[in-house]
Amino acid sequence: MRDSVQTASPPAGTVTAPVLIVGGGVMGCATAYFLAVGHGIAATVVERDPTYTQASSALSASSIRQQFSTPVNMALSRWSFDFLQRAPELLAVGGDAPPISLVERGYLYLASANGLTALQDQHRVQCAQGADIRWLAPAALAAQFPWLSTEGIAAATWGAHGEGWFDGPALHQALRRKAAALGVRFVHDEIAALQPLPGPAWHLQGRSGARYHAPQVVLATGAHISRLTHTLGVPLPVSAKKRDVFVFDAPAWLDGCPLVIDPSGLWFRPEGQPQPGGGQRFLCGLPPRTRPGQPADPDDAPLHAIDHGLFDDVAWPALAARVPAFEALRLRSAWAGYYEMNTFDHNGLVGPLPGHEHLWVAAGFSGHGMQHAPAIGHALARLVAGQPAPEVAALALERIARNEPIVEKNVI
Repeated sequence: MRDSVQTASPPAGTVTAPVLIVGGGVMGCATAYFLAVGHGIAATVVERDPTYTQASSALSASSIRQQFSTPVNMALSRWSFDFLQRAPELLAVGGDAPPISLVERGYLYLASANGLTALQDQHRVQCAQGADIRWLAPAALAAQFPWLSTEGIAAATWGAHGEGWFDGPALHQALRRKAAALGVRFVHDEIAALQPLPGPAWHLQGRSGARYHAPQVVLATGAHISRLTHTLGVPLPVSAKKRDVFVFDAPAWLDGCPLVIDPSGLWFRPEGQPQPGGGQRFLCGLPPRTRPGQPADPDDAPLHAIDHGLFDDVAWPALAARVPAFEALRLRSAWAGYYEMNTFDHNGLVGPLPGHEHLWVAAGFSGHGMQHAPAIGHALARLVAGQPAPEVAALALERIARNEPIVEKNVI
């Protein structure tokens, strides 16, 4: 979908707004949309890179699941999935419905004997929350997905409903376009500093020289949010972790292929339509390698430095072992994006920044921000508008000071 939103240049003088949103990625745009459509508040969104060249929103593999280990994330996924189903209608502008391309084919988690207890524990939690997650013994797994090798697999869980993948960049642009149609203003600038004022109110300084005043501010700057909160004396445990995504073609069609999570940490899923001759295109990824003498999974690794050896040495052998048809795959391309990793407990941070009234945070989603953006944006808009949002109460930032983590064990 072509981006038709006009992004204003940094203004001269001072910009005032009822709500200022710092960060125009999917989380900021979702919050702006729900503020406008649900509360009649036309926010101003400040984005440092309106091309979104390195934005996580443009580089996400954009999948959605209920197979988490924490009830709060399962509930957010259910809300977001329902929104994604209705998004073409809800986000249409002038009768033009955006192509979100939601595919409901589930996640398939494979467990070895060592991971069986953890899978059982998570499955109990998921079923208790009402998720339609099927338990598959090896024989049932082989019968349902005959193209899959079950060697070394003790059991699997498969999301029969409410899981799959979608076009994340299209969702982002649709939220942005709809928000603009509802009166939201988008400005190209980078916020360098925040200053609380009496009132309450906030003064923000742009690197362009522009100044911004607002009674309420939302920080949705993703992996680098701590650069701003640190200036207020509240550093957040959020860092940028690079993840490589590889695109490959396989000569065979894998009927009904879900998003597969291998015990090795490798994941893969289909992408797009059948290839000429009956083949199929796939995406895959896996955790970064640990290199001798280098830190494991360093912060802010450059996105252009894709580890192609990771695919050749680790991913391809694992793919071929799990799906014999992948022995003849052909690598097409690769890209990298950042996870905004919350090292405290791998869960989102949503709510007011402690000690700073009317300064709101949405960050640290540790790889599940794209899928939860609709639910988080809706809840955060309610908080900004002075309404309760119990669905995100567990994600309040105060849990860091209390040292009460809500650990998400199912991070891909």
